Amino acid sequence: MALNVGVIGAGALGTAIAQTMSENVDELLLHVRKQELCDDINNTGYNTQYYPNNKLNENIKATTDINDLKRCSIIFLAIPSSAFRTTLNDLKEVLEEGTILVTTAKGIEYPSLKSMGDLISEYFDENYVALSGPNFASEIMLNQPTITNIASRKPENSQKVKEVLTTKQFKVKIIDDIKGIELCGVLKNINAIANGICEGMNINENARYSILTRGFKDTIEIIESFGGNSDTVHEYCGFGDLIMTSTSSESRNHTLGILYGQRLIIDEVASGIVFEGKNSIRAVRDICDNHDIESEIVNFVYDVIIERIAPIKAFNKLWENIE
Repeated sequence: MALNVGVIGAGALGTAIAQTMSENVDELLLHVRKQELCDDINNTGYNTQYYPNNKLNENIKATTDINDLKRCSIIFLAIPSSAFRTTLNDLKEVLEEGTILVTTAKGIEYPSLKSMGDLISEYFDENYVALSGPNFASEIMLNQPTITNIASRKPENSQKVKEVLTTKQFKVKIIDDIKGIELCGVLKNINAIANGICEGMNINENARYSILTRGFKDTIEIIESFGGNSDTVHEYCGFGDLIMTSTSSESRNHTLGILYGQRLIIDEVASGIVFEGKNSIRAVRDICDNHDIESEIVNFVYDVIIERIAPIKAFNKLWENIE
């Protein structure tokens, strides 16, 4: 495909998406924060920090200069939600009109309660594309069978992004619910933490999967109240991602929940690991309050993660109220 594509964020997901799309484009620009990693990628062909054993395709070029992204028709934002506003502010002075921005972040800004798409609209326009699905970066990087959803208010933008992303192993399904797809990505992390807490406490499987079922129902109610479509929760970005993230040992947020269930507190700053679910729980709780939604799962996670209530005490409260 005769166009240039950029990816901001050379972490696990950003690098994996870049590797996939590089099969379809002339040049793939990978924006990196650290000059040392940028040099490694350009000189050796390896992202030594995340994929030291996977050589990147030759048309992937790393850069630390955001101005280089001017020539990109599509730019993927593969960065944590906490870095979104700063990045968009930097891009505002760089991008030309018509550039398609794609968000992969699964978070909500607090206390504004704005989704990542809302932030893009604040700086640019509403024609962004959101990507979300049951996707592990390691599987994408290994070119294993993967499927995801994308959505946009502008169908032609979704189609362009689909064409850039799609390969024999990486499939893309377009849906038309931009609010739902973004909220699914946020809420599945809350459910993953909830089920991780229960696993960390050695709660029996019937109770754990009952809580997962309740979390699925709560997700539908929250998305509908926010103007999304309940059908989206039955998509790959909904049910598929919720189940995968809530049960897989590779899920960061599931692991975070396990640690809290065992009353072990991880230092995210020291570890360098971003847990989007932990960052989003305050925002999700406020969303529920603003829409008069009583989500026992959201309350449970909030009690354990934010209020630091003993997990067994929080679980007993949850189980008393669940039906």
